[in-house]
Amino acid sequence: MLVGLVKRQLAGQYAYVWAIVFLQLIQAAANLLLPTVNAAIIDDGIVAGEPGVVSRLGVLMAVIAVVQAASAIAAGYLGAVVAMRIGHRLRAEVFTRIQSLSSQDVALFGTQSLTIRATNDVQQIQAFAVLVFTMLFAGPAMGVGGIVLAVQQDVALSLVVIVIVPLLLLIMYLIVRRLIPLYREGQDLLDRSGGILREQIIGVDVIRAFVRQGHEVRRFAETNAGLTANNLQSALLVAGMLPIIMLVVNTSSVAVVWFGGHRIQAGQMNLGALTAFIAYIMQILLAIMMSMYVLMTAPRAAVCAERIQAVLDTEPSVGDPGNHTAASDRAASDRAASDKAASDKAAALPPPGAVLPGRQATLAFQDVAFSYPGAEAPVLADISFTAAPGTTTAIVGSTGSGKTTLLNLIPRFLDPTHGRITLAGHDIRHLPLDQLRAAMAIVPQHSHLFTGTIADNLRMADPDATDQELWAVLEAAQTMRFMRDLPLGLATPVGQGGASLSGGQRQRLCIARALLRKAPLYLFDDSFSALDYDTDTRLRRALDQALAAATVIIVAERISAVEDADLILVLDDGRLVAQGTHRELLETSATYREIAESQLALDGTL
Repeated sequence: MLVGLVKRQLAGQYAYVWAIVFLQLIQAAANLLLPTVNAAIIDDGIVAGEPGVVSRLGVLMAVIAVVQAASAIAAGYLGAVVAMRIGHRLRAEVFTRIQSLSSQDVALFGTQSLTIRATNDVQQIQAFAVLVFTMLFAGPAMGVGGIVLAVQQDVALSLVVIVIVPLLLLIMYLIVRRLIPLYREGQDLLDRSGGILREQIIGVDVIRAFVRQGHEVRRFAETNAGLTANNLQSALLVAGMLPIIMLVVNTSSVAVVWFGGHRIQAGQMNLGALTAFIAYIMQILLAIMMSMYVLMTAPRAAVCAERIQAVLDTEPSVGDPGNHTAASDRAASDRAASDKAASDKAAALPPPGAVLPGRQATLAFQDVAFSYPGAEAPVLADISFTAAPGTTTAIVGSTGSGKTTLLNLIPRFLDPTHGRITLAGHDIRHLPLDQLRAAMAIVPQHSHLFTGTIADNLRMADPDATDQELWAVLEAAQTMRFMRDLPLGLATPVGQGGASLSGGQRQRLCIARALLRKAPLYLFDDSFSALDYDTDTRLRRALDQALAAATVIIVAERISAVEDADLILVLDDGRLVAQGTHRELLETSATYREIAESQLALDGTL
């Protein structure tokens, strides 16, 4: 899986890869030539008393050393470039896939796990690629070449090599085999530790309010202790590998010097040959160490590749008929019939801009139901209604009745498990997601702003909007009271999530952002809960004027916020138990009347 993942990212970079291989082979060849030339200097120059030979071969050694250094630097540079591009492409691919996942898909992995997979896991594969492209090709070439040249120097003495190489390979195999499950467990523990830390940071005020700091410290300490123990085991294995290899190699070097000395004394071997043989033993060691560093990172990279591939292979539960993912394309290539069906469906898609003629949209639910996978009972069932342009449809009900879930079906954050939803006469499941969502403006239940300025956040709805248009929607959203107090105005920085603003200010900025969209369909998910009564009244008056021609859907907890709606839907335990105007429902729906009486009786407005 690791090889396949890396290979896919190498598209268009094979010229660099072959250049790296060529340069590393030159580097290895230069390294292997140096001991032989050095042996010739000793035997044919120093021992024979030939200064000219020493000078001539010394110059040759210097040239070889320069070639070796230059090829190593060039191979290292190109290897780093290719590895960084692999990381860049892989991060982009993972990010793109995460962006296509629905909220259900994200929940399967967890937000923290996806964050780690897109950052730390990709970084591990990138680090592995760096080692591969700087060491992997040179290491085996030096190892094989060192063995061949060592045998060439002295066949009898090379028996030492025949013993130590299999022994070293066995040691590395045993250690790496143990590392793989440790690294897999370590990545899971890292996910768990990060998730707990994220929860504690986000919920710090709740933890303090309930005086649960001690419990949270213990909870994190348990996970942290498990992660530490795992890292310690893998670190001990990695740290123990080098001393064991050095012990074997140093022992073999002693044996080489011992037996080589006796062979020189017996006239069966030259001093230069023994020097070269020892150098080749060191080069074999270096080759094994280079391979060892690659193999030490391979298990962790392999685990990370599995985790990343799991994300890339996840087909979004909310499919986009206007887009085919890489995974679906690979699967479809094996199913000709599916390919034909997909192509016929794509050909039937309406062209961009043809979905909402006249910038108006009638929204219709037809016998819609929704269930979460594995749930015993549906969240929504038998939902049917129509919302026409120029009207406001409100959705009310007790907590947990399915109001937000119903709203999330419209932009296809979730897909119904039964029935169909149409927009301007088109089944929304047959519309490209970008085209569908471009036809609506959404104010979510949890007002979220992004790091940047107020202008940056507003222009998410319309990147080309002028400052004048921004001020117009800010005024309609009743933000001018606090906007006038900001010295930088539209350039005022906004912290992550809008932490520097109050709840009501964030809500109004999100409403202003939606108004800038000028969409035919507006969705408000309990978007007025943080506003005081006066601001709420003025804002609704402004919205009635600004959205007079649009189709408006409002989810609300307060009856006062929806009593002027053209149609009110009453949900109870996921079912549409009544629909009508405020006055009609007071007379015909016991559920609605119970909600209304609990909220409005004190005001005397019933």
